[in-house]
Amino acid sequence: QVQLVESGGGLVQAGDSLTLSCAVSGRTFTNYAMGWFRQAPEKEREFVAGILWNRSNTPNSASVEGRFTCSRDNAKNTVTLRINSMKPEDTAVYYCAASLYRHLRPREVSRYSYWGQGTQVTVSS
Repeated sequence: QVQLVESGGGLVQAGDSLTLSCAVSGRTFTNYAMGWFRQAPEKEREFVAGILWNRSNTPNSASVEGRFTCSRDNAKNTVTLRINSMKPEDTAVYYCAASLYRHLRPREVSRYSYWGQGTQVTVSS
């Protein structure tokens, strides 16, 4: 079993930056591709950024391109999401997730087997 715990969410203002972290435990971290998703009220969960086991990035969602950066530290079993120039439409619950498709570039919810509990990010205008 794999456990994922997100942290770093909160209330920020438009234009601010924020870093979310995800600590992973339970299995060999490099067995997994990692992804970040978000879900706004009454919307489907959407992929925003991801990274393979070898720290090669999965292309970001077009809606966040240029502002979101995903990275991982395989020695510390952590994955982070750096968000710059935040916008009110970035308001959502952010989830990190682990996928066994570690050689692919998974963007679909169904390709991820393990999920964190989510962290709320609210951006005020």
